Amino acid sequence: MDMEERRKGGRHRTLKPGKINFSLASSINCGVRNLSRGGACLDVASQIGIPDDFVLVVESDHVWQRCRVIWRTATRLGVEFAA
Repeated sequence: MDMEERRKGGRHRTLKPGKINFSLASSINCGVRNLSRGGACLDVASQIGIPDDFVLVVESDHVWQRCRVIWRTATRLGVEFAA
């Protein structure tokens, strides 16, 4: 079964550690599975408690990017970067 491609740009496969920051004192570790100029796919232990809007931090790339969740599964999030 073919799935319709809805991404605005191509994503590059990567496996980097990241953090989901959603308040001054709260963050959750994640894995950055793939990344593009417009968004990313994140691996998480559980998506429970992760808000729809947060800041993704990838320290190895010096990235702090506001995100909005576009889709969710039990252990994965698809996010779009805010302009």
